[in-house]
Amino acid sequence: MDTDPVAPAGPDDVALGLRAVHRAASELRRGTPVLLRGAGETLLVSAAETVGAAGLSTIAALGRSAPVLLLAPARAAAFAPWPGPFRPCGRWRRRPRSPSACRRRCSSRRPCAAWPTPLPRACCRRAPARTGWRPPPLAGAALALAKLGRLLPALVAAPVRDAPALLRHDLLSVEAGQILAYPAGAAASLRKVAEAAVPLEAAPDARIVAFRAADGGIEHLAILVGRPEDALAGGTAPLARMHSECFTGDLLGSLRCDCGPQLQGAIRRMAADGAGVLIYLAQEGRGIGLVNKLRAYALQDGGLDTLDANRALGWGADERNFLVAATMLQQLGIERVRLLTNNPEKLAALAACGIVVEGRVQHSFAPNGVNDGYLETKARRFGHLLA
Repeated sequence: MDTDPVAPAGPDDVALGLRAVHRAASELRRGTPVLLRGAGETLLVSAAETVGAAGLSTIAALGRSAPVLLLAPARAAAFAPWPGPFRPCGRWRRRPRSPSACRRRCSSRRPCAAWPTPLPRACCRRAPARTGWRPPPLAGAALALAKLGRLLPALVAAPVRDAPALLRHDLLSVEAGQILAYPAGAAASLRKVAEAAVPLEAAPDARIVAFRAADGGIEHLAILVGRPEDALAGGTAPLARMHSECFTGDLLGSLRCDCGPQLQGAIRRMAADGAGVLIYLAQEGRGIGLVNKLRAYALQDGGLDTLDANRALGWGADERNFLVAATMLQQLGIERVRLLTNNPEKLAALAACGIVVEGRVQHSFAPNGVNDGYLETKARRFGHLLA
């Protein structure tokens, strides 16, 4: 008896949404505008640091009105620290102008914004105060998409004109709701994809387990020292640490931070304890990425501390998603831990995500003469318990 073939099960809506957001963030990184849909409108957006002349031309051709510059509030306050709403003056120049030229053309008498990469600059002026002025409804989702792409949270945006013109440009489209749901969805979709024994100098019995989200993006790692699952079965909560990757500190031995000593110290402590798990998160620079961390370093060399440098670039004080770590621990069967940390936020985050934290284990290292100010900022402004 003939039967109709059964269609293979396809990816669910969550996975499709994650992939759409991942692709959109990649388009922004390449300098290609994307369509952002939601709130009854469609917004054409491109990252300010990658847009280039071609992207600006596309936005000008498809935009229903003059493009605006979308900035995270902290970034706007950093380069335009006077009150009131702002907008580009509407004329994008193909050749960068000097600050003095901008001052001659702007009523605000302020220099134009200087981006970290060579881009056409928008001469900015103070917009007249208007009752009820608000940013575009999709501005928050647009800035979130730039952050997911590890780009500066600054975008050129304009509402689109008509559908036929959009079809000719073959632009990628993504829903605002998918962007806002991405962090939680990506964390919840993590699955183990590989595991192998990797003997370490301080822990010869170490294993590394790799986890990947449904969008196929960057992997996060768990370094297992000994058999923490067996310790848990025996009634002892194993040592655990959430460690965000730090290329400069972990790999190069940078003296600007304490990440390298914290990483190696945690592995040694777990080996001495008999077992432990170190969750190695692909969230460089408290979640802003390596390139932006280097930009923040440059601002710190100019006098800002860690927190203010991040805010000057438009980022929050801490952009990490600790649901990632909780999901990995749960998949490893480790739902009770003693946490190696000085950061109270990590204790609260793990507890909120369903992991039982039976105690905090002090994990601090002495300053080295270079990172003294960095450690002082962690204690004073981030609330880390270093004493």
